Amino acid sequence: MARSSKLLNAYVLPGRAADPRDAIKQAQTAERIGLGGVFASERFESKESGVMMGALSQTTEQIKLAVGLTHFSTRHPLVLAGIGSTMQYMSGNRFMFGFGRSVPAVFRLWGVPSYNNAGMVDYLNILRALWRGEKVSYAGPIGNFPDLQLVQVPDHAPPVLLGAVGPKTLALGGTHFDGLILHPFLTTDAVAASCKIVRDAAKQAGRDPASVKIYSCVVVASDELSPTDRSSALDARAVSYFAHKELATPIIERNGWDPAPMHRLIESGAWKLELQKGDHDAIRAALATAVDILPREWLTTAAATGSAKQCAARLAEYVDAGADEILMHGSTPEHLENVVQEFIKL
Repeated sequence: MARSSKLLNAYVLPGRAADPRDAIKQAQTAERIGLGGVFASERFESKESGVMMGALSQTTEQIKLAVGLTHFSTRHPLVLAGIGSTMQYMSGNRFMFGFGRSVPAVFRLWGVPSYNNAGMVDYLNILRALWRGEKVSYAGPIGNFPDLQLVQVPDHAPPVLLGAVGPKTLALGGTHFDGLILHPFLTTDAVAASCKIVRDAAKQAGRDPASVKIYSCVVVASDELSPTDRSSALDARAVSYFAHKELATPIIERNGWDPAPMHRLIESGAWKLELQKGDHDAIRAALATAVDILPREWLTTAAATGSAKQCAARLAEYVDAGADEILMHGSTPEHLENVVQEFIKL
């Protein structure tokens, strides 16, 4: 039976963005080839979420637009609620708000708080109350907000997604959030186990498990890419994840892998490359050179590689494992059309 291309979504501007205006053409291409949505991660220097989503809302017509991801603690609740409300007006209710747990060590350097599970739920509840037009008076672990209210509210509050990989965060998403974004480089078995945690938690909370949308993020690097583009999409991206212990450890645990290669990669100092200023392509190339430290099966069993047909088949395996939709990462929409065409044939 044919599969709908609307089950597929893609990142625009994955990683650093030399020219954030490229996101406009990428999102338009995604819409043309039939994708269900586009996601944009946040980097403050060139991919601030409010600016990025606003631009895409006016240069696309039907495709879903999602922040994937930002963080609760980097903005005041009224500011985040205002972004969500304004985006629903600007986009015609096509917007989704994605949040991550954060990396505490980075947030300490920024002087920004890092919230625990209870804090994230409090923040979520404040946003939802504001989008309902309610007056909020809150004093608790995430701050002191005596009198908050949006005078004008959208007809439809934006869905709020949670980036998750560990079992506690997955359960939190199933209990409270509208959907979850699973981390890249999970195997299909890990995705199946993750989906079960989410849906069991939703059921235990008295929610319809089917109402919690699960997006499986899968790196796609087909053989149709140039060697440079393929190395950037797959090799450099793998290094950028596995060279950071906070990011890599839960992925490795979910997959049941030996963490020793991660430790060797960290000891190599590869993680320092992403912190450097300079040419984006040169940094990605330098990151890719460290990929040989990692077992090759980490990349082949937890990503979509090979021909366009093989990539499409792997994406279908993630859907069959329990994901509601796929979020393609690494390759931008102009490199995904043949994968999409093969997917809808399955």
